[in-house]
Amino acid sequence: MKKIIAVVMIGTFAAATAFADDVANTRDKTRNGAIIGGLAGGVLGAVLGKQGSHHNATRGVVVGGVVGTAAGAIIGSMMDKQERELRQINGVDVQRTSQGELNVVVKNEVLFDTGSASLRSSAQRSLRGMASVFDRYGNTTLYIQGHTDSVGSAGSNERLSVRRADSVANYLETIGVRGGRLETTGYGESKPRSTNATARGRQLNRRVEIHVRANQA
Repeated sequence: MKKIIAVVMIGTFAAATAFADDVANTRDKTRNGAIIGGLAGGVLGAVLGKQGSHHNATRGVVVGGVVGTAAGAIIGSMMDKQERELRQINGVDVQRTSQGELNVVVKNEVLFDTGSASLRSSAQRSLRGMASVFDRYGNTTLYIQGHTDSVGSAGSNERLSVRRADSVANYLETIGVRGGRLETTGYGESKPRSTNATARGRQLNRRVEIHVRANQA
Protein backbone atom coordinates (compact mmCIF):
# COMPACT_ATOMS: atom_id res chain seq x y z
CA MET A 1 0.00 0.00 0.00
CA LYS A 2 2.86 2.39 0.79
CA LYS A 3 4.27 1.81 -2.67
CA ILE A 4 0.90 2.62 -4.20
CA ILE A 5 0.66 5.88 -2.31
CA ALA A 6 4.21 6.75 -3.31
CA VAL A 7 3.45 6.15 -6.99
CA VAL A 8 0.36 8.34 -6.84
CA MET A 9 2.17 11.11 -4.96
CA ILE A 10 5.08 11.11 -7.40
CA GLY A 11 2.68 11.21 -10.32
CA THR A 12 0.73 14.04 -8.73
CA PHE A 13 3.87 16.12 -8.10
CA ALA A 14 5.24 15.55 -11.59
CA ALA A 15 1.92 16.36 -13.24
CA ALA A 16 1.40 19.50 -11.20
CA THR A 17 4.92 20.74 -11.96
CA ALA A 18 4.63 20.06 -15.67
CA PHE A 19 1.17 21.61 -15.79
CA ALA A 20 2.35 24.84 -14.18
CA ASP A 21 5.28 25.03 -16.60
CA ASP A 22 2.99 24.54 -19.59
CA VAL A 23 0.54 27.19 -18.45
CA ALA A 24 3.34 29.68 -18.02
CA ASN A 25 5.08 29.01 -21.34
CA THR A 26 2.56 27.94 -24.02
CA ARG A 27 -0.98 28.46 -25.25
CA ASP A 28 -1.14 25.00 -26.79
CA LYS A 29 -3.43 22.99 -24.52
CA THR A 30 -2.68 19.52 -25.87
CA ARG A 31 0.14 18.71 -23.41
CA ASN A 32 -1.89 20.13 -20.54
CA GLY A 33 -4.74 17.80 -21.45
CA ALA A 34 -2.41 14.82 -21.52
CA ILE A 35 -1.00 15.72 -18.10
CA ILE A 36 -4.41 16.23 -16.52
CA GLY A 37 -5.75 13.08 -18.14
CA GLY A 38 -2.79 11.05 -17.01
CA LEU A 39 -3.09 12.25 -13.44
CA ALA A 40 -6.82 11.58 -13.31
CA GLY A 41 -6.39 8.19 -14.92
CA GLY A 42 -3.61 7.22 -12.54
CA VAL A 43 -5.58 8.13 -9.46
CA LEU A 44 -8.67 6.35 -10.78
CA GLY A 45 -6.58 3.29 -11.62
CA ALA A 46 -5.20 3.20 -8.09
CA VAL A 47 -8.67 3.43 -6.56
CA LEU A 48 -10.04 0.67 -8.76
CA GLY A 49 -6.96 -1.46 -8.31
CA LYS A 50 -7.30 -1.36 -4.52
CA GLN A 51 -10.33 -3.59 -4.89
CA GLY A 52 -7.96 -6.42 -5.85
CA SER A 53 -4.47 -7.39 -4.79
CA HIS A 54 -1.49 -5.14 -4.08
CA HIS A 55 -0.12 -5.86 -7.54
CA ASN A 56 -3.47 -5.03 -9.14
CA ALA A 57 -3.45 -1.65 -7.43
CA THR A 58 0.02 -0.79 -8.71
CA ARG A 59 -0.87 -1.98 -12.20
CA GLY A 60 -4.08 0.08 -12.01
CA VAL A 61 -2.05 3.25 -11.50
CA VAL A 62 0.07 2.54 -14.57
CA VAL A 63 -2.77 1.45 -16.85
CA GLY A 64 -5.06 4.26 -15.70
CA GLY A 65 -2.32 6.82 -16.22
CA VAL A 66 -1.58 5.62 -19.75
CA VAL A 67 -5.25 5.60 -20.73
CA GLY A 68 -5.88 9.00 -19.14
CA THR A 69 -2.84 10.54 -20.83
CA ALA A 70 -3.94 9.30 -24.25
CA ALA A 71 -7.51 10.53 -23.76
CA GLY A 72 -6.37 13.95 -22.54
CA ALA A 73 -3.99 14.36 -25.47
CA ILE A 74 -6.71 13.45 -27.98
CA ILE A 75 -9.18 15.93 -26.51
CA GLY A 76 -6.55 18.67 -26.29
CA SER A 77 -5.47 18.17 -29.89
CA MET A 78 -9.07 18.18 -31.14
CA MET A 79 -9.91 21.40 -29.31
CA ASP A 80 -6.66 23.09 -30.40
CA LYS A 81 -7.46 22.42 -34.06
CA GLN A 82 -11.09 23.46 -33.71
CA GLU A 83 -10.09 26.70 -32.00
CA ARG A 84 -7.70 27.61 -34.81
CA GLU A 85 -10.30 26.91 -37.50
CA LEU A 86 -13.09 28.85 -35.78
CA ARG A 87 -10.81 31.88 -35.42
CA GLN A 88 -10.68 32.11 -39.22
CA ILE A 89 -14.42 32.84 -39.47
CA ASN A 90 -15.55 36.46 -39.72
CA GLY A 91 -18.05 37.74 -37.18
CA VAL A 92 -17.12 35.50 -34.26
CA ASP A 93 -14.90 35.81 -31.20
CA VAL A 94 -13.36 32.57 -29.89
CA GLN A 95 -12.06 32.09 -26.35
CA ARG A 96 -10.59 28.95 -24.77
CA THR A 97 -12.35 28.78 -21.42
CA SER A 98 -10.95 25.41 -20.33
CA GLN A 99 -9.03 22.41 -21.64
CA GLY A 100 -12.16 20.87 -23.17
CA GLU A 101 -14.31 23.94 -23.91
CA LEU A 102 -14.43 26.80 -26.39
CA ASN A 103 -16.70 29.80 -26.08
CA VAL A 104 -17.71 31.18 -29.48
CA VAL A 105 -19.41 34.58 -29.25
CA VAL A 106 -21.41 35.49 -32.36
CA LYS A 107 -21.68 39.26 -32.75
CA ASN A 108 -25.29 40.44 -32.64
CA GLU A 109 -24.94 42.82 -35.57
CA VAL A 110 -24.04 39.82 -37.73
CA LEU A 111 -27.08 37.79 -36.69
CA PHE A 112 -30.23 39.78 -36.05
CA ASP A 113 -31.99 43.08 -36.56
CA THR A 114 -32.79 44.96 -33.34
CA GLY A 115 -35.60 43.27 -31.45
CA SER A 116 -35.78 40.39 -33.94
CA ALA A 117 -35.03 36.69 -33.71
CA SER A 118 -34.96 36.17 -37.49
CA LEU A 119 -31.49 35.48 -38.82
CA ARG A 120 -30.08 38.02 -41.25
CA SER A 121 -28.98 36.65 -44.61
CA SER A 122 -25.44 37.86 -43.83
CA ALA A 123 -25.43 35.69 -40.70
CA GLN A 124 -25.80 32.51 -42.69
CA ARG A 125 -22.29 32.68 -44.11
CA SER A 126 -20.72 32.79 -40.65
CA LEU A 127 -22.94 30.01 -39.38
CA ARG A 128 -22.20 27.83 -42.41
CA GLY A 129 -18.50 28.22 -41.74
CA MET A 130 -19.01 27.29 -38.10
CA ALA A 131 -21.19 24.29 -39.02
CA SER A 132 -18.43 23.01 -41.31
CA VAL A 133 -15.98 23.10 -38.39
CA PHE A 134 -18.47 21.52 -35.99
CA ASP A 135 -19.05 18.67 -38.46
CA ARG A 136 -15.33 17.89 -38.63
CA TYR A 137 -15.14 17.58 -34.84
CA GLY A 138 -18.28 15.67 -34.02
CA ASN A 139 -17.34 14.52 -30.53
CA THR A 140 -18.59 17.73 -28.92
CA THR A 141 -21.85 19.14 -27.58
CA LEU A 142 -22.90 22.68 -28.52
CA TYR A 143 -24.58 24.74 -25.79
CA ILE A 144 -26.19 27.73 -27.51
CA GLN A 145 -27.00 30.66 -25.22
CA GLY A 146 -28.98 33.78 -26.10
CA HIS A 147 -28.39 37.13 -24.34
CA THR A 148 -29.89 40.63 -24.64
CA ASP A 149 -29.27 44.14 -23.37
CA SER A 150 -31.54 45.69 -20.72
CA VAL A 151 -33.78 47.67 -23.09
CA GLY A 152 -37.35 46.47 -22.56
CA SER A 153 -38.78 44.32 -19.79
CA ALA A 154 -36.85 41.44 -18.28
CA GLY A 155 -39.56 39.01 -19.35
CA SER A 156 -39.60 40.08 -22.97
CA ASN A 157 -35.80 40.03 -23.09
CA GLU A 158 -35.70 36.50 -21.76
CA ARG A 159 -38.19 35.33 -24.37
CA LEU A 160 -36.24 37.11 -27.12
CA SER A 161 -32.98 35.52 -26.00
CA VAL A 162 -34.59 32.06 -26.13
CA ARG A 163 -35.93 32.69 -29.65
CA ARG A 164 -32.52 33.87 -30.83
CA ALA A 165 -30.73 30.83 -29.40
CA ASP A 166 -33.34 28.59 -31.01
CA SER A 167 -32.94 30.38 -34.36
CA VAL A 168 -29.20 29.69 -34.38
CA ALA A 169 -29.70 26.05 -33.33
CA ASN A 170 -32.43 25.47 -35.90
CA TYR A 171 -30.32 26.92 -38.70
CA LEU A 172 -27.27 24.85 -37.73
CA GLU A 173 -29.45 21.75 -37.76
CA THR A 174 -30.90 22.53 -41.20
CA ILE A 175 -27.38 22.74 -42.66
CA GLY A 176 -26.26 19.44 -41.24
CA VAL A 177 -25.30 19.73 -37.55
CA ARG A 178 -26.91 16.83 -35.72
CA GLY A 179 -29.75 18.03 -33.51
CA GLY A 180 -28.74 15.74 -30.65
CA ARG A 181 -25.57 17.80 -30.20
CA LEU A 182 -27.47 21.08 -29.71
CA GLU A 183 -28.85 22.51 -26.47
CA THR A 184 -30.31 26.01 -26.14
CA THR A 185 -30.85 28.41 -23.25
CA GLY A 186 -31.97 32.04 -23.05
CA TYR A 187 -30.55 34.27 -20.31
CA GLY A 188 -32.18 37.55 -21.32
CA GLU A 189 -30.39 40.51 -19.75
CA SER A 190 -29.12 38.59 -16.71
CA LYS A 191 -25.51 38.01 -17.87
CA PRO A 192 -24.19 41.23 -19.42
CA ARG A 193 -20.65 41.39 -20.79
CA SER A 194 -20.52 45.16 -20.42
CA THR A 195 -22.48 48.14 -19.12
CA ASN A 196 -25.97 48.77 -20.45
CA ALA A 197 -25.46 52.52 -19.95
CA THR A 198 -23.78 53.00 -23.35
CA ALA A 199 -24.65 52.03 -26.91
CA ARG A 200 -21.38 50.12 -27.22
CA GLY A 201 -22.02 48.21 -24.02
CA ARG A 202 -25.54 47.28 -25.08
CA GLN A 203 -24.21 46.05 -28.40
CA LEU A 204 -21.78 43.74 -26.61
CA ASN A 205 -24.57 42.43 -24.41
CA ARG A 206 -26.81 41.55 -27.38
CA ARG A 207 -25.21 38.30 -28.45
CA VAL A 208 -25.41 34.55 -28.90
CA GLU A 209 -22.71 32.37 -27.37
CA ILE A 210 -21.94 28.81 -28.42
CA HIS A 211 -20.09 26.81 -25.78
CA VAL A 212 -18.36 23.91 -27.53
CA ARG A 213 -17.62 21.19 -24.98
CA ALA A 214 -15.67 18.02 -25.67
CA ASN A 215 -17.52 14.82 -24.84
CA GLN A 216 -15.52 12.84 -22.30
CA ALA A 217 -16.76 9.42 -23.30
